[in-house]
Amino acid sequence: MREMKDTARALVRIGYDGRVHKTFRGHQAKERFDHEVRVLRHLEAQGCTFVPRLLEVEPAELKMVTTNCGTRVDHMDAKRQTEIFAEIELYGVRHEDRELRNITYRISDGRFCVIDFEFATLLAGGEGTVSLKPSG
Repeated sequence: MREMKDTARALVRIGYDGRVHKTFRGHQAKERFDHEVRVLRHLEAQGCTFVPRLLEVEPAELKMVTTNCGTRVDHMDAKRQTEIFAEIELYGVRHEDRELRNITYRISDGRFCVIDFEFATLLAGGEGTVSLKPSG
């Protein structure tokens, strides 16, 4: 596996089969894991095709395996970046970490995709739905 990100909050690796393995760790690891799984399931149920799809969920290890949404984007016009994150809201999710590092490019269909939903907000609300957006 190729390591893509190794921080206090997560270890992200891409397997030789292209699948993305994300293991949560650090502060609120279980809550962030549960929340990202919930958000990705919501987006899939809403028919959103430009986010990772959950393939495996391993709660005991705080690990999830998803499809690969392409490669990181190094440069993008601020207006276009805003448009991409706004498009996610059409599916009932506000991405609370609207940084370029959370946009990828999927060459197979020429689509910009959005990743990393651990701090997202489900806009539909409902019992048990929370935003884990850090304050300040």
